[in-house]
Amino acid sequence: MPALDDLAGGWLPVEELAHLPSLRNQWGQAHVNADLASLSWVAFPPYSGGYHTGVLRVDGRPLAAQRMRWSPWGVRRAAEQGPLTVETDVRMAYERSRVLWRITLRNDSAEPVRTVVEQEMLAMFAHSEVDWGWLYGTPWNSGHHHDFYATERLRAEVTAERPRQVQLLPHGERWIRLGSPRIPGIQRDEDTAPMLLESELPDHSAPDSGRVRAPGAPCLVRQLAVERSNGARTAIGDGVAAYTVRAGTDLRVGPVALGAGDALQLEVRVDQPGVSGVVATHGNHPDSAQLGFHEGRLTLRIGGELVLAEEPLPLGSWHAVGVRLSEQGATLLVDGAAAGRTAPWWGGQRWTAEALPGGGVLVTDGAGPARSCYAFQAAPDALTVDGARAVARWEVALAPGQRVEVGFVLDVARDADAARRRAYGAAAGFDAAFAEAAERWRATWAYAFTPGNPEFSGHLPALVTADPDLERTYYLGVLLALYLRNTQVSRTGPVFLTGGPRLGPTTTFFWDQSEFARTAALLEPAGMRAWIVAALGQPYDHCHSFDTRNLLPVGNHYAANDHALFRTATAYLGVTGDLGLLAESTGGRSVLDHLRAMAYRPRSRAAAFGGGVLVDLGRDAWELLECVPNYRDAVTSFNAGYVGMLRSLGGLLRRLGLDAEATGAERDGDALARAVLEGYAGDGRWLIRHPEGSEPIGHCLDFALVAADMTGDLSAARRAEMVRFVTTRLIDGDWMRALDPADPIAPLSDRPDHGAAGAFAAWPGATAYGLCRLGRADLAADLLRRGHRATSGGLWGQAMEATADGRYRVAERGVSNRESVAAVAVTEAVIAGLFGVEADAAGDGAALPGPGRTVVSPFGELRNVRTA
Repeated sequence: MPALDDLAGGWLPVEELAHLPSLRNQWGQAHVNADLASLSWVAFPPYSGGYHTGVLRVDGRPLAAQRMRWSPWGVRRAAEQGPLTVETDVRMAYERSRVLWRITLRNDSAEPVRTVVEQEMLAMFAHSEVDWGWLYGTPWNSGHHHDFYATERLRAEVTAERPRQVQLLPHGERWIRLGSPRIPGIQRDEDTAPMLLESELPDHSAPDSGRVRAPGAPCLVRQLAVERSNGARTAIGDGVAAYTVRAGTDLRVGPVALGAGDALQLEVRVDQPGVSGVVATHGNHPDSAQLGFHEGRLTLRIGGELVLAEEPLPLGSWHAVGVRLSEQGATLLVDGAAAGRTAPWWGGQRWTAEALPGGGVLVTDGAGPARSCYAFQAAPDALTVDGARAVARWEVALAPGQRVEVGFVLDVARDADAARRRAYGAAAGFDAAFAEAAERWRATWAYAFTPGNPEFSGHLPALVTADPDLERTYYLGVLLALYLRNTQVSRTGPVFLTGGPRLGPTTTFFWDQSEFARTAALLEPAGMRAWIVAALGQPYDHCHSFDTRNLLPVGNHYAANDHALFRTATAYLGVTGDLGLLAESTGGRSVLDHLRAMAYRPRSRAAAFGGGVLVDLGRDAWELLECVPNYRDAVTSFNAGYVGMLRSLGGLLRRLGLDAEATGAERDGDALARAVLEGYAGDGRWLIRHPEGSEPIGHCLDFALVAADMTGDLSAARRAEMVRFVTTRLIDGDWMRALDPADPIAPLSDRPDHGAAGAFAAWPGATAYGLCRLGRADLAADLLRRGHRATSGGLWGQAMEATADGRYRVAERGVSNRESVAAVAVTEAVIAGLFGVEADAAGDGAALPGPGRTVVSPFGELRNVRTA
């Protein structure tokens, strides 16, 4: 078994990283930024952080990181400035709401060097027991909401010479809407347009987020226009039209892009006193510029800021109003004059920083019970505080070859005394606290493979093999499961979060969980049992995931849900032999009845076209592969999945002595299998059956589910064609492509997870398992042993994209996650595919053996395999 330190990434040039590394500590998550010190997207539920944590400056300049190195316990960043090498190491204390930084300066010259180091300290944290969906709430000066793109614009600014208000400057063209603004989300105005998520996101928030549509403000509007920074004026929509806005008005006028120096202008007339509501919105994004009224006073909301005019707008006459944007702020305009301006986001509107005795900094959230404290290993030479911002300053003299280290700590708590006590305690013993973060991770790693360990309710088998590449892929998959495991966020116990860190610090997707269901049940059977009961208690016919903190549904329905939840539950049964789970009541029925309902879905969802046997998955592509517009209706993949579910249910029912029902389930499965086989398009491809006709597609999901769930139905010739298709058209270098690049739909499916530009985290593991099922374990092993090369120095993300030089890297575009738990599918493929540990729930195992047994295959040994 490799040491955990051997699985850490090496130093990589930043230019090779499309997606920068993350931090996790079993309680929270954060994202590293492009400078040497700051973090964004920090979340330790129930605390979430806004903006970023502050930039390091050397001799007045923020340095861009030139190289980075990830490890499970932290991220190192380094850069050179003249004779100095500056390196930072930032870690999250294990199972604490705490971050530790160590700054190291080294003089690489033969002459003495004097330098000034300034560390900006920001802690815009808020406490919230609600709004923990996939898109979770983060705090802003005005409000608490998820604003992905505004935060990302601030992240991109950390290497700027001076802080600016770039979160107020939108990217791209957006529609001007009059009246009641829509809840932020994707505007799918053109069904044929590529679904790229480049500037808009669905509203995957939890029901307790409190997001509601504001009413329109009763008024009249005319003369909508944009005035460019050069003075040019362009009408928006019909330049001479007049519009009546009422509470329920939702009117799209025209698209416009707004940049620095531009002004959105319109004329408005109000005829009744004290009106409140929205007049006009630039798009339907959380950061959208929005003009409205509050009790008759004109308002501007933009990028987490609120501006309120001092006086009500005079009634009964037309007034020119608008908003002008710049990097220094946004200005609310009334009749050509400024009626208000945004203040700098760090200026102290909501958060207040104060210097503490002993050299610490306390940051207080004025809107709730969140207190954050910075403390220092050694007091800085100077500490200044202004608004929400503090700056610590060190004057450093270095002899030739000398190194100097500076350490500091941030702790987040509900009250000031707790935050101060914890931060000061960690700072006083900084070296030990810093080292402990790594030691706790090393201990967790060892426990994961130890029967009867104190950390997990189970353990995983150790892979012993002479193949170092296969070994590394297997163990990196295990490490990914540990990395995304969280022990605090959920009331159900330990959970494997789906991804992040820009998303979902409490969220699990049904589909992603199923991609490593056996592995999860081996490692954490008690946690998985609780998760299954909680998941089946969700309205899984209306959502794709759930907030494990408050047990609330999140997002739109996924067609994968039935197959995912069925596979997860039966994998748990096969690993543990815990048939008592079947009698558990959740969501108004027993677990067994949930399995029945999911497996029998073909009886109620049979397509009204074709032979009337296939399951119709619906017309909304966002319920299937999101970015593949034609992948809808009766797709082959999940129909094959229902075949497997029906047959698996039949076997389970026989085990329970329900032979007659088992026969019926198996008969349904056989009939559905015949209908699936009729959709073979040749050359390894399968048909999508639509009401208006069928079309072939070359997608890996069809291959994976047919191979996994219908192996015995395939002829030798068809198996060979499927293998040839996936190995020649999809598998590519160190990774693969989800969709054949030559497929006609590929130009409209450019996302690097489900389209032709790369592949989702789970697809190589699922493909390798399918190759094993088709008798080609040799090809599966070839794919798996290369997989670790696509990790970009860390672990796999939601999407790995092909680069110009033919390699693969973790993608950032398309709002992809830096880590995705679905990639643990590579470990699952080794266990279930290369070593054949299927753990079938329909088997006759009843009792678990002791510590486990050794399973041997041509690829080595799996030791301590413990399944029923």
